Amino acid sequence: MSTHSQSAASEIPPRPKSAVSGWVGLVGLLGMVTWTSIAINRGLSGPGWALVNVLCCGIPMVLWSVLVDKVHRNPSTGIDWDSPPKPVSEIIDTSLTKLAGLWATWALIAGLYCIFRWYWRGPYLFAMEFYTMAAVPVFLMSIVYIIWLDRRLIEPRDGTWHFGALLMGQEGYRMDAILSHLRSWAVKGFFTAFMLSIVPGGYAQFVTTDFSALAGDPVKLGRWLITLMFLIDVAMATVGYMLTMRPLDSHIRSANPYMQGWVAALMCYPPFILMGAGSPLDYHQGTADWTYWLDGNPNALLAMAIVMAILTGIYAWATVAFGLRFSNLTDRGTLTHGPYAWTKHPAYVSKNLFWWLETLPFLVVTGNPVDSIRNTMILAMVSGVYFWRAKTEERHMSNDPAYVAYAAWMAQYSPMARFLRGVKGLFPARHKGVPARTA
Repeated sequence: MSTHSQSAASEIPPRPKSAVSGWVGLVGLLGMVTWTSIAINRGLSGPGWALVNVLCCGIPMVLWSVLVDKVHRNPSTGIDWDSPPKPVSEIIDTSLTKLAGLWATWALIAGLYCIFRWYWRGPYLFAMEFYTMAAVPVFLMSIVYIIWLDRRLIEPRDGTWHFGALLMGQEGYRMDAILSHLRSWAVKGFFTAFMLSIVPGGYAQFVTTDFSALAGDPVKLGRWLITLMFLIDVAMATVGYMLTMRPLDSHIRSANPYMQGWVAALMCYPPFILMGAGSPLDYHQGTADWTYWLDGNPNALLAMAIVMAILTGIYAWATVAFGLRFSNLTDRGTLTHGPYAWTKHPAYVSKNLFWWLETLPFLVVTGNPVDSIRNTMILAMVSGVYFWRAKTEERHMSNDPAYVAYAAWMAQYSPMARFLRGVKGLFPARHKGVPARTA
């Protein structure tokens, strides 16, 4: 390395430490790949086996986090492992209040599931069946878990306690803590059900693939790789929503308190989604996907299949990087490794590029230029929604000093920031007051 290169490298301070080890997601990915290999070999494609796939993804991540990274000893957990546990008699009143708050929260979510009927048809039925099966075991385990944890927590009076205190007419509760608690559980209630609902479909599609048909067909191979990437994303995300626990340091620090953030996020998910067929932001009027327009050109099909697989690979990588902490609308620690070392929003960037290349909205089979213009403008609006989401997330995360440090580093030293400065350096700056030369 030259002296100049060494000097340039030394000028870049180290990237802020990531809240999650890069190995956590990788061991989860290894567990998932191991299971899917077994499932493909034995034809295990049912919904129950899809849940086993999620378990095989989550268990290795839990073990690595505790045994190797020792996340349970992070100060951010709020747990004191070094002092003797408090006597049960000392914390039982607090624990009972927390249990009242927790069970009331679950009852509230269950009531909303019953009110909103979309949870009782289509893929959501699987999520409701899972909740029904898990309700009694989780209810019983919550008693043991809360008492066990409260004996070790430095400050056991969290948002759950404040909500329970309100319901039980006790003094000392704070409304800001209650609202934060309810926002956090609104995220879990909404998104966990959604993730569970899509777990079986993608899993079954992947493990029942006719692999003999992939050879020599770049389109089928590309779509199989895309299915694999989405399978990884869904399994990792489902684990993240389910394992919000202090002993794993994966608990929710805060849920987005800004209405704009919720609106921007929810309009991208059913039943509020605005991008579906016939919805206001449907950009598929008269379109055909990339395979239609590149048909008959095997080299172009192969090239596009590779690009599409890479984009979905980046999207999945962005979820894998979260390890146990994936979640929308929450702060569960700041990630700085993997694709987040390149851009603050790798999933949004790759997802939107994928949609533009998959749909090619400016090409339409109807031959109508109005459709072409409309589709292009609508997809641009969809990308605008994700830009809006990114900004609302940054506004929320800017309350976390760790994220502020990460954002400052990215703005100055990320590969993209350095590239843009390099491009800008190619064009000499115009001095103020001196007019540009004209032809």
